[in-house]
Amino acid sequence: MKQKPNLPFWGLWNLSFGFFGVQIAYALQSANISRIFATLGADPHNLSYFWILPPLMGILVQPIVGTLSDKTWTRFGRRIPYLFIGAATAVLVMCLLPNAGSLGLAVSAAMMFGLIALMFLDTSINMAMQPFKMLVGDMVNEEQKTKAYSIQSFLCNAGSVVGFLFPFFFTYIGISNVAEKGVVPDSVIWSFYIGAAILILCVIYTTLKVKEWNPQEYAEYNGVAESKKEEEDSANWLTLLRKAPSTFWKVGLVQFFCWAAFLYMWNYSTGAIAETVWNTTDPASEAFQEAGNWVGVLFAVQAIGSVIWAAVLPQFKNTKAAYAFSLILGGIGFAVVPFIHDAYLQFIPFLLIGCAWAAMLAMPFTFVTNALQGYGHMGAYLGLFNGTICIPQIVAALCGGVVLSLVGSHQSTMMVVAACLLVIGAFCVTVIRQK
Repeated sequence: MKQKPNLPFWGLWNLSFGFFGVQIAYALQSANISRIFATLGADPHNLSYFWILPPLMGILVQPIVGTLSDKTWTRFGRRIPYLFIGAATAVLVMCLLPNAGSLGLAVSAAMMFGLIALMFLDTSINMAMQPFKMLVGDMVNEEQKTKAYSIQSFLCNAGSVVGFLFPFFFTYIGISNVAEKGVVPDSVIWSFYIGAAILILCVIYTTLKVKEWNPQEYAEYNGVAESKKEEEDSANWLTLLRKAPSTFWKVGLVQFFCWAAFLYMWNYSTGAIAETVWNTTDPASEAFQEAGNWVGVLFAVQAIGSVIWAAVLPQFKNTKAAYAFSLILGGIGFAVVPFIHDAYLQFIPFLLIGCAWAAMLAMPFTFVTNALQGYGHMGAYLGLFNGTICIPQIVAALCGGVVLSLVGSHQSTMMVVAACLLVIGAFCVTVIRQK
């Protein structure tokens, strides 16, 4: 197997730049879905059910995209065609979703329209997102992989900051942040429009700048021998999972608790901040919409904390210790959210939460892609590994209403639940064997 060449900084940057636009779309979805459906009239105990669709589509789409792209060789590359098609679809759906309440539909019909739009949005975002991780796995050597995923983490969080701040920014420049009952404010609608435009421009940049290896070069650099070609082509997902390295499963265990925690953050932060800082639970009130904007600001603060921490992580000599420590910091951040009643002091816990997010974006893929060297089927494996992101979110979403009732129906208390999950994830890091 030939050693993959070192890539210059801008080569690593170009591999992931389109992720900036994809993450703006993902940030708008993460910060505003609960707000949109609450505005349409959803009960807080049912909000978590709306969050089943995104990870469900992810667990279906990403293995398919990974497997198909492993076998796709075109003049445009093997991963990039899927990236571009996913982004183009996301742009269309981003222009439809926030208008669910503006079409004159009954409440139930508006929610159904929103659900269908959300399903297509998350399908397309997943289709566009996964190829970036595969490109790094395909073309970056082990020595540079942490750096490559750190760059991807930086771009991811920079995109998040932009997406999270859009509603707050558009409200600041005079676009209305209130609307009649059941209608999403213009500040949110225009955020989705502008986010869609940036998404397609960023993806076009990556498609123009990145040239993927041809099949022969890929085989030489990734240790996929011709004698194994028949086996490679016929392997199915169950076979791949049976042969997966133990690191695949051990990192997956950590992922389970981490992503369940963040599902509860995305789901309940708007209600939690409205309760804790604005003292309201009424989605029709101006105070609730202000809280919704402020959640975007707090998520942006989390993303900034993640950018800073992503620069610190490579300085740790022990990767496992850095991973576990980051998750514990995030757990502390979640735990103190319900006890801080000043909007600006909420920056502190969300900076700590950003530390956990930085580790979750970079370290699992570093462990897994290093363990997969020589296995082949990199795209299929990373698509299957996405199950460790999606399954915990589905489980958490299904249990969300029950857990909310158990903690007294206070959405702010769900942040403490998220804290406990992250701490458990930190302890599970100890079972990972470092190569």
